Amino acid sequence: MLIGLVKEVWHTFNEAAPYILFGTLMAGVIQTFVDKDRIARYLGKPGAKSVVLAALFGVPLPLCSCGVLPTAMSLRKNGASKGATLSFLISTPETGIDSIMLSFALLDPILAIFRPIAAIITAITAGILENIFGRKEAAPEPPKEEECPHCRKKTAAGTRHAHYGRRFIDGIGYAFVNLLGDIAPWLALGIIIGGVISYFVPASLIENYLGYNLLSMLIMLIIGIPLYICASASTPIAAALIAKGMAPGAALVFLLAGPATNTAGILTIGKFLGKRSVVIYLAAIAACSIALGLLLNYFYAAMHINARAIVGSGGHSMPARLLGSFASPVLLILMANAVWRRKSCPAP
Repeated sequence: MLIGLVKEVWHTFNEAAPYILFGTLMAGVIQTFVDKDRIARYLGKPGAKSVVLAALFGVPLPLCSCGVLPTAMSLRKNGASKGATLSFLISTPETGIDSIMLSFALLDPILAIFRPIAAIITAITAGILENIFGRKEAAPEPPKEEECPHCRKKTAAGTRHAHYGRRFIDGIGYAFVNLLGDIAPWLALGIIIGGVISYFVPASLIENYLGYNLLSMLIMLIIGIPLYICASASTPIAAALIAKGMAPGAALVFLLAGPATNTAGILTIGKFLGKRSVVIYLAAIAACSIALGLLLNYFYAAMHINARAIVGSGGHSMPARLLGSFASPVLLILMANAVWRRKSCPAP
């Protein structure tokens, strides 16, 4: 059992590692190349416009629920409102260009179109609720230009007018030291908890109790919230379950709640945005996914469409295991280095 549990935890980390690395890299690019004043102007105001823009900005990005964390925290640190940050945190992992194309191949056109629309609706709902009920708190000021005596380098904010090559190098340093050092312990704890849940939840529970009823959606919600699974990886699972008779509404709940949340994300959001934001985040995802799932079931029934009959049968070939096997040790080294560097060189 212990060996199996360790394998499951490592498998979870192996899947997450490439997306975390890519998300951290994007955070560095945002930190150095995106105009901070423009971020504050478009995403900094606690209104519906910033929430909508954040949701739309996040839809095409191929980031999972772990990989989106450093990018979202970078946006927050550079002036984005909490509502816009929460909106971005939901819309980005729930869908992406890769998962949209995969949905057309493995699911069906209805679900493929409805999925990104549902992600946008959920993200906007959460962002607006955060603006209304969330704890009012100003976004942190972008870091000022100053030199760390231990690192002997300027912070990323001081590279705005530097050469592009230098700005990129400083952005990488910011992403893989400052930002990764902030979230590394929470990511490690969350991935371990997620691996434990994945190992002890039997697959038969999903296959045998998912009919056309509200209970099936609640089951998928309970399983999906703590589970780590990216939008692309969730697509063939949902397709296989629909082919066995699962309702498309229950599949949608899994496709929304699974990629949008996991234990690592919940812990990290609680640390950076507060417990009230976590409650709003989870409540919006739960309520919207179930409501939209019921709406989707009603649409299939009204149009007399059998989801099981039209589900696709294509495949998704990616060297994911090979990429994860390379990315996992790299990420472990970077996380250990980031934690050590952050202790000896605290963020300004």
